[in-house]
Amino acid sequence: MEKYLDQNIKDIIAAYPGVADVLNEYKIGCTACAAGTCRLRDIVEIHNLPGEEEEKLMGRIALAISPEGGLKVPKSSRKAAAPAGGLKYSPPLKRLVDEHVLIKRLLALIPRLVAGVDLRSKEGERLARGGLKFIRTYADKYHHAKEEDILFKYFDGGLDVIKVMLQDHVTGRGHVKGADEALAAKDGAAAAEHFLAYRELLTEHIKKEDEILYPWMDRNLSTKQVGELFSKFNEADEKFDPALIAECEAIVTGLEKLPGAAEKRLKA
Repeated sequence: MEKYLDQNIKDIIAAYPGVADVLNEYKIGCTACAAGTCRLRDIVEIHNLPGEEEEKLMGRIALAISPEGGLKVPKSSRKAAAPAGGLKYSPPLKRLVDEHVLIKRLLALIPRLVAGVDLRSKEGERLARGGLKFIRTYADKYHHAKEEDILFKYFDGGLDVIKVMLQDHVTGRGHVKGADEALAAKDGAAAAEHFLAYRELLTEHIKKEDEILYPWMDRNLSTKQVGELFSKFNEADEKFDPALIAECEAIVTGLEKLPGAAEKRLKA
């Protein structure tokens, strides 16, 4: 089994498709990953399953690779399960998780926005551009910048998990640009398509960060590095105009107060 642990998961799945089914059962989304070059060893480590569950997973993968048996499953050195009461984060990572809350509020409003207003109208365009300003200002320049310019620098940029997160940021910016151009062209359908695609992308992106990436990073950061991150995040926040943060919060609050008559026309 050792030789497979150091192979990338895309090649393993191509040779042994049953491995994808096993990973999906454990809610490990390698089959949908845009890169797929993570080593199997790294995937197991990043997802941090309790020891017994890890051994069961590896046993299932071994059978998918060699149904007749013969592959020796390595014994897990991990004993502890996930902490009681849910995931716990270091202070700097907890700050990023808290920032996700406001971003998720905006994402939740996108279906209402694109179904409940005419994006070709002046009012519809005003509301949509408010959403774009929030994404560009709060989600990207404020939140994603702390990840790209500070947090990710503490890890190997060649790691697939980091490359996938960065590619999500790039793809998201592409949808924002597409929505902006569609609004300028009075193409409501295209604008709606980009908004919804952005929502789908960021919803999954945030889930991966909150549940997998950040906990893995916390396990690999030293106490000194956590302190450094906390200070660097403070410095970044102090440089960011608080008026812009307040404006972004107001954009979300304003969208949440769309008239009740309009909400009856909105699709869930």
